[in-house]
Amino acid sequence: MNILASAIQKIYKERFTEDPSLFFSPGRINIIGEHIDYNDGFVMPAAINKGIYYAIALNGSNDIQFYATDVDEYYHTTVATIHKESSWKNYVLSVLNQFQKIGIELKGFNCVFGGDIPIGSGLSSSAAVEGGLAFAVNELLQAGLSRKDLALLCQRAEHDYPGVKCGIMDQFANMMGKKGEVILLDCRSLEHHYFPIQLDGWEIVLVNTKVHHSLAGGEYNKRRKNCEEGLKILQTNTSIQSFRDVKDIHELLPFKTAMGEEVYQRCLFVVEEIKRTQSASACLQQNDILGLGKLMYATHVGLSELYDVSCKELDWLVDYAQQNKAIAGARMMGGGFGGCTINIIQKEAVAEFTHAVSTDYLEKFGRQPEVYVVETSDGVTAL
Repeated sequence: MNILASAIQKIYKERFTEDPSLFFSPGRINIIGEHIDYNDGFVMPAAINKGIYYAIALNGSNDIQFYATDVDEYYHTTVATIHKESSWKNYVLSVLNQFQKIGIELKGFNCVFGGDIPIGSGLSSSAAVEGGLAFAVNELLQAGLSRKDLALLCQRAEHDYPGVKCGIMDQFANMMGKKGEVILLDCRSLEHHYFPIQLDGWEIVLVNTKVHHSLAGGEYNKRRKNCEEGLKILQTNTSIQSFRDVKDIHELLPFKTAMGEEVYQRCLFVVEEIKRTQSASACLQQNDILGLGKLMYATHVGLSELYDVSCKELDWLVDYAQQNKAIAGARMMGGGFGGCTINIIQKEAVAEFTHAVSTDYLEKFGRQPEVYVVETSDGVTAL
């Protein structure tokens, strides 16, 4: 058992009497395929070795007690009085509400959770919080839901109390991840394929801008609405029912005036990114890391200029990476407006890059970035 899991278990035993079960719920990276999970696209995520640890046990009553160690906050409710709240509470309570909505009878439990996944960093701390609790409750109650069922339940939970109309990618990667593999996920059918991520001589390195993003702030939902508006206009051409049906970006041009510039740019990014993700899958399977890197840089340009979800810190980090020959590719990752860049860097260059980017970013923005080397991981697991 690692240090964090032991610490969560220790805190639980200091507060409660039962012997808890322990679970690890991973964050995720996404190699490529951003903002297209809610647009019927393909994405390429992997679970990672940073996440949330849960200690949890039934308590023989109707009381539900949470202690969130990372923010040092306690919350108490009962099985009969689960309702919308604020902040982290909405993510756990919405999961419980979804169990009740599908007719699963909850029992009282005590729960302590915390982890090493930075909130608002684009590593999907929200899906890790949701997934860990959903998996644990499913186990404790012997409810019999599959991992795919739980991923969909967690997506509904994020739509509900927190109000973030996310696609399925984060929850799917959290539940379905496999160590050493990435998932090529078709977000329309949920058909998915695993293939090894062969990074011989390369590392996946994340640089956290320390610009905190909150997707519940409305901009994420606004992008989704833009895409829905654009798709509705495209559907006036009966051969196009989904962005997947747009074979070439030139097919968008006749609709540009009807869409208006903003909606057109959002749709253009989506169509291009769906194609890039399919190309990236081929690159990874052929072990063409440099080809993959070029696609990552192109994705960042699209996210920054067409989808308008970047920020000056993210753009600076990607420009900085592009000047370094030891970096195959880089882009912003996650919902945007802050969070991390994902970089594929030659192993022997990681230490030098970490020192240089930390020094130069601090000088430029007056804020120390965080740099993490991450590895792929299995989905939610009992420890």
